[in-house]
Amino acid sequence: MNLSAVAFPFCDPLFGAATVTQFQGFRFFTTFWTLAVSLALVALTACICLVAWRRSGYALLQGLLELLRFGIVALVAVLLNQPEWVQEYKPTDKPTIAVLHDASPSMDTRDVVLTGTAPGAGVPTTRREAAAPLTAGEFWKPLADRFKVEVAEFSPVDAAASDYGAPLGSAVERFSQLQAIVLVGDGDWNKGDAPSDAAQRLRLANVPVLTVAVGSPTKLPDVELKSLDIPSVGVVGKAVRVPFTIESSLPTERVVVVELKPSKGPAVQKQVRLPPLSTTTESMFWTPDGVGEYTVAVSVPPQDGELLPDNNRLSAPIAIRKEQLQVLVVESIPRWEYRYLRNALSRDPGVNVSCLLFQPGLSRPGGGNKDYIQKFPAKLEELSKYDVVFLGDVGVGPKQLSEADCKLLKGLVEYQASGLVFIPGWLGEQASLVGSALEELCPVVIDPVRREGFSTEAPRRLVLTEAGRKSLLTKLADSANENLAVWESLPGVQWYGPVVRAKAGTEVLAVHEDAANEYGRIPLLVTRPYGAGKVLYMATDGAWRWRKGVEDKYHYRFWSQVVRWMAYRRNMAKGERMGLSFAPEQPQLGQSVALDARVSQANGEPLSRGEVAARITSPSGVVETVRFAPPAGDGAWGVFASNFIPREPGKYAVLLGCKETGDTLEASFFVQGTVAEGIGRAARPNVLAEIAQVTRGKVVPPEEIASIIDSLAKLPEPAPRVRRLQLWCHPVVAVSLVGLLGLFWVLRKQQGLI
Repeated sequence: MNLSAVAFPFCDPLFGAATVTQFQGFRFFTTFWTLAVSLALVALTACICLVAWRRSGYALLQGLLELLRFGIVALVAVLLNQPEWVQEYKPTDKPTIAVLHDASPSMDTRDVVLTGTAPGAGVPTTRREAAAPLTAGEFWKPLADRFKVEVAEFSPVDAAASDYGAPLGSAVERFSQLQAIVLVGDGDWNKGDAPSDAAQRLRLANVPVLTVAVGSPTKLPDVELKSLDIPSVGVVGKAVRVPFTIESSLPTERVVVVELKPSKGPAVQKQVRLPPLSTTTESMFWTPDGVGEYTVAVSVPPQDGELLPDNNRLSAPIAIRKEQLQVLVVESIPRWEYRYLRNALSRDPGVNVSCLLFQPGLSRPGGGNKDYIQKFPAKLEELSKYDVVFLGDVGVGPKQLSEADCKLLKGLVEYQASGLVFIPGWLGEQASLVGSALEELCPVVIDPVRREGFSTEAPRRLVLTEAGRKSLLTKLADSANENLAVWESLPGVQWYGPVVRAKAGTEVLAVHEDAANEYGRIPLLVTRPYGAGKVLYMATDGAWRWRKGVEDKYHYRFWSQVVRWMAYRRNMAKGERMGLSFAPEQPQLGQSVALDARVSQANGEPLSRGEVAARITSPSGVVETVRFAPPAGDGAWGVFASNFIPREPGKYAVLLGCKETGDTLEASFFVQGTVAEGIGRAARPNVLAEIAQVTRGKVVPPEEIASIIDSLAKLPEPAPRVRRLQLWCHPVVAVSLVGLLGLFWVLRKQQGLI
């Protein structure tokens, strides 16, 4: 219900544009019943007022009092019908059509083939060229009389990703009097909020989006080297495994020769079969012959029919060092496995081995040779020098390990990134570790009843699991088939430890050939991470039998790989009194990297408290400082931890420093991955179609972009803007009504009616 209407121009500060007032006045939002109740209430009140005035002899003051009563009731009756003061404005400025076009690198993909008879039809062109007409002002001239057309790009050509949600979400605030949006792009959204969320807000604002999807939803014929997972540290003279992943979008199978080319030394080649439209993961082995910083490049030659040969090569740095690992072997009796293990480690030029025997019957532990120690290290600075500890048939008890020793070993693995290898024996001493600090580290559940283990009449082999076939620990030959054949030919074992099952979170590499229980086949080779370090459980002492007919070929290689694998993280970057390790070993772009710094004082004791920080320089030169804190609370192990999230792929330089000791350490790590945006990625027209559907817009094929003009010309006139002042719930009206009621009560009091 309108009570008045006028029209005059003025500048409205609320909408920030020149407007014309089409209407202003009162409007009521009433129903039949509220109107009927209001009229009845007013009529009843009028009757009561007249009766009361007549009884007073038509006194003047009583008449004024009744008039006030009638006014209050009439005001309440009006408020029951929700009166509002309404002003409608029609802007005099032209409404805006926003043309948003994707300018990211993926728009340079040449996969648009226009159909029909238009110029350029049938010839492949880039997505950017196909969208170019919509970004030119000449195209929009037919709409100039009615609309103001603004062309804006998003995700510029130097961007690492495409964000469709941000420009759509901010469009209503960015463009005044927004009438519609024309969105041009390939839909390859890979950053920011989902575009559908912004589309919902545009629908509520009655802003339709007309989308033009350019690009093919099928990836171009291409062979792309997706990842190169080379370790950051290697050892001179030792083979380095270099895994890589190749994605092929070619329609036919290809056999390619992959080349690994180090910055120094000869190249290595390998034939790889690429199935059609699939992803293949393979690995190559490279043996560095010198110490220093290397750059390793892996490349795939361009294939027939491939349109994007620029992504066929990846490179990564690796530091080659001359190692000297410290290994401690603790055993009870000098059984065969202990003897051959000690000999293998003693002959390894990269290992310094120390041994400790708790042999029953001896007056004190120790040994006779120079590589024996007389007691278990009792101090942090004595034990922390060891990279790997082998724990044989040893437990907790008199003339063996103490509870304090177990706690030191646990801390060594958890905080110092050392490795621990369990090798049980037929004495069953390791069963006494249950309940100690080392029970939590053990990767398997030990059978407390059969602590002496199990024997078999005939030798039984170790059978590799799926994880074991891929592990570096169990790689005894260069190729996967040869390695499996070697394990099948190894002599079997006739004893295995009291294992019930592997614990959750562990990785089983090998199981018994036929022994099983309710949990499946008995796990014999099990690994697990613990804190910063690694743990291995070798549930048999028969690996020395692998020497049969081949001498040290497999036995030596296996234990050599175990030692280096378990000490790898601890030796990523190491100085005289500082060390730095990180996990994962091949971090990916955007993945949190855990950094662990180990700091010692000048006297060799771990630093308990101090200020440790690292300055990390990204490949583009951006410097970020991260500060470390002790994960153990008081820093008793000299370990300080922090986290870092890389924002770009490539090599990061790290400068680690400690204020208290004054020491610094230079290190680096390499982040795998490629930028999310690039040429050759498949278009995603479904993303644009969803935006158009949600906003009640329209999908326009690139061949029909001329129809956009007609679609926009048919848009209705912008709805007038409305400003409402709700009188029925306005606080001023409420205060006025309360004031009138108070005045009515006061006047009645003066008249002596109360």
